[in-house]
Amino acid sequence: MMHDPADPRLLEAIASATEQALFTAETRLPEDVKEVISRARARETNPVALREFGTIWENMMIAERARVPLCQDTGVPVLYITIPPDIPLTEGLYKALAEGVRRATYNVPLRPNVVDPLTRKNRGDNVGNGMPAVHVRPGDHLRITVLPKGAGAENTSRIVMLLPSEKEKIPEVVAETVCLAGGRPCPPVVLGVGIGGTFDLAAALAKEALLLPIDSMDPYEQHICDRVNILGIGPMGLGGDTTALAVKVQQADCHTASLPVAVNVQCWAHRRATVEVEIPW
Repeated sequence: MMHDPADPRLLEAIASATEQALFTAETRLPEDVKEVISRARARETNPVALREFGTIWENMMIAERARVPLCQDTGVPVLYITIPPDIPLTEGLYKALAEGVRRATYNVPLRPNVVDPLTRKNRGDNVGNGMPAVHVRPGDHLRITVLPKGAGAENTSRIVMLLPSEKEKIPEVVAETVCLAGGRPCPPVVLGVGIGGTFDLAAALAKEALLLPIDSMDPYEQHICDRVNILGIGPMGLGGDTTALAVKVQQADCHTASLPVAVNVQCWAHRRATVEVEIPW
């Protein structure tokens, strides 16, 4: 049975779940992220890097205990929604998601980062033209996943259009991206890599790769991660054994004459959270 998309109970549930997901993401890192940071800290040999890892860990614990954002740059809201077949995709659903972002801005609180790209006008609520960024997929349950993206990491992300014969250059492209970034994205970073598709799809794949658990990597991901860590940029760009905590790869088929490769950079505070919406009927 198709449910009424304008039911105020549904819209309120969506707004509340969005606010809850943003609060969780901004104040508490997922367990897989904490595990990877802990492992990197345990194997670090550089004394300066060890101190930086200590600061990172203390920052995490204070944010968790005090229920405050992990970073002053609370990012821009990127939302991934799965919708079951009995919930229609309507403008009302988008408005409910935006309302959840508004509430989170005032209640978490979030820094109002969203501005007009040219006038730089700031509405003060992290909602605007095209924001929050919403990606929709079909699913068995109505779930909202949030991936706040700060500018330090996002600004160092990159896409490269390789030739089909240049697939061996993909690890080099990823490492070059991190080398150009240096300490700006607050390393150690997490890297989402999108391979294939089209120019825009590769970028989407790279960002979606950041939703995957990072406490394990396949051999290809590990190979790229090792290539990045050879750079020695280290925590906060001050040198060390760990420049990348993890690399996650997503792929799509592409045109026979092209090979898009996108790298979406995420800082050490790899914030994400998922909330299942409680349908009120």
